[in-house]
Amino acid sequence: MIERPNKASIPDQPGSYQFRDAEGRVIYVGKAKSLRNRLSSYFVSPETLAGKTRAMLAVAESVTWITVASDAEAFMLEYSLIKEHHPRYNIRLRDDKSYPMIAVTTNEEWPRAMLVRGARRSKVRYFGPYVSSGAARETLDLLLRALPLRSCSAAKLARHTRDGRPCLYYHIGRCVGPCIGAVTQAEYREMVERVSQFLGGQGTELANGIEAKMRQAAKALEFEQAARYRDQLEAITSVLERQEMVVSSDADMDVFGFSADELEVSLQALRVRAGRVVGTNGVVVDLVEDLTQEEMLTRVLELYYAEKAFDYPSRVILPAPIADQERLEQLLSELAGRRVQCGVGQRGRPRALVATATENARQEFRRHRTRRASDHNARAEALVDLARRLNLRESPLRIECYDMSHLQGTNYVGSMVVMEDGLMKHRDYRHFGVSIPKNDDFAAMEEVLRRRLSRLLAEQQGDLDRSRRFAYRPNLILLDGGAGQLSVGIRVLAELGLSSSIELASLAKSFEEVYRPQLSEPLRLPRGSQALYLLQTLRDESHRFAITYHRRRRTITAEQSVLDQIPGLGPKRRSKLLAHYGSVFEIAQASQDELVATKIVPRAVATQLLEQLTKVYGTTSSPSEE
Repeated sequence: MIERPNKASIPDQPGSYQFRDAEGRVIYVGKAKSLRNRLSSYFVSPETLAGKTRAMLAVAESVTWITVASDAEAFMLEYSLIKEHHPRYNIRLRDDKSYPMIAVTTNEEWPRAMLVRGARRSKVRYFGPYVSSGAARETLDLLLRALPLRSCSAAKLARHTRDGRPCLYYHIGRCVGPCIGAVTQAEYREMVERVSQFLGGQGTELANGIEAKMRQAAKALEFEQAARYRDQLEAITSVLERQEMVVSSDADMDVFGFSADELEVSLQALRVRAGRVVGTNGVVVDLVEDLTQEEMLTRVLELYYAEKAFDYPSRVILPAPIADQERLEQLLSELAGRRVQCGVGQRGRPRALVATATENARQEFRRHRTRRASDHNARAEALVDLARRLNLRESPLRIECYDMSHLQGTNYVGSMVVMEDGLMKHRDYRHFGVSIPKNDDFAAMEEVLRRRLSRLLAEQQGDLDRSRRFAYRPNLILLDGGAGQLSVGIRVLAELGLSSSIELASLAKSFEEVYRPQLSEPLRLPRGSQALYLLQTLRDESHRFAITYHRRRRTITAEQSVLDQIPGLGPKRRSKLLAHYGSVFEIAQASQDELVATKIVPRAVATQLLEQLTKVYGTTSSPSEE
């Protein structure tokens, strides 16, 4: 059991605290206005604590804390620590759905609007999310008919800029042609602001402005310009007709509904901007902590605005009262940079919107539980089938698979991919640069296994920095190969004293045969069996991961070897050239004047560079695999 720290040693300030287990892993992260008062609440009679809190304290061995200046900073610190450590006793988002969004890349010289999913990037404006990719794509398509920003990649834009020729989109009126200077920076930035204005919910104002310009152009007898404004107006009106006006045109709010049981909660939001529903968003959260409904809603809303929200409204309409509403308002106001008010939708239109959001949450919760139950059962059956067919001591909850990749002994690399509870755990994947100087898969495999397992032992003994952990001990190690690779694994496990705690197997690709220690003949699992499919998934993923890293290493080596031979082309100039052109092949396609115009290299260096690249790539050939 954890010992109670001296109360006087705990600061009476806002901050975040972290409970750790015997191995130093962070198992719970919390925040508090007063660290002293909050931590004191844990060290009371166990009978008065909630069950989940007692379970956490039974595992905890120590507690540490970090002080900050305000509640908002304590929240952001807590969120950062949860994202870094993934504590097992903190509530966490379980919904793996990635909602489609429209992003405007304001960090580029010529911004573009595009459909994206996944994590947010800095200096990019996000709008949505949308219920389906079809709805988002249709909205973007209609909008770009009216305001034709570029949609090409940065490399394609650079290529057409160098060539001085636009692509097909310019000729059919779907791009204004920044690559050929057909539009000024000021005009283009105005278009970007119009697109952002529309996506931000101010479509009516944009439509009114375009209509006024259309009438003005017609009055001035500029009929071609008026026709272009007319087409823009029609496209924007088409999008507006798909957005339901639900409240007054100046309303700017997020309306929430939720559905929960003892284990999970589904939270759904209606995003209302300028009175129109412009998107929906939601999360499903695993309830690990013991919280009242008011505390649960507060905690889930904090997670939502930290991770899933893309802008901040003026008002947040809640389905029920929450704990410490004033503090949440202060936090959201600090994040938004303006006043954000929270309130319960009790009457009128807000109440009706809460009912709609709540029904959405119920439906999503039912779908989530159906998907999760089906997926969990299938994964559990596959793991049980694997344990039975391979005669394992238990179902392998964590499996690590290893593969090697090289080209005639050069750029030797190894890969480790991880499956936990039947799901690939991408954040635990690892690459290994192998020091074997020749083509020797057995020696390479031995080096990788020895490095990984030695690290595991060092971590267990507390000899390494715990902030750079390798990960938990695997139940099963799977090697890509046959009897030779298996014998290497057996030897390494035996020498490190891990044979009794880690199971071992290898999968040969030729006949999909599984080799196990102490079996004279390989196992042939039935085609179509869940166990074989699971092993194939692991083997193929480790191969893909190794090949990807190997090719990247080869590309870097090849590019460095070509550019290293040029006198006067030092590391800084090489980095600037690669950043400007994207690849060595793109540099090879440039002319001497273009290289000099970048002001990165002088003409003499540009001449030698192009001569060397011509020997490698020729003048018109496509790049070969490097």
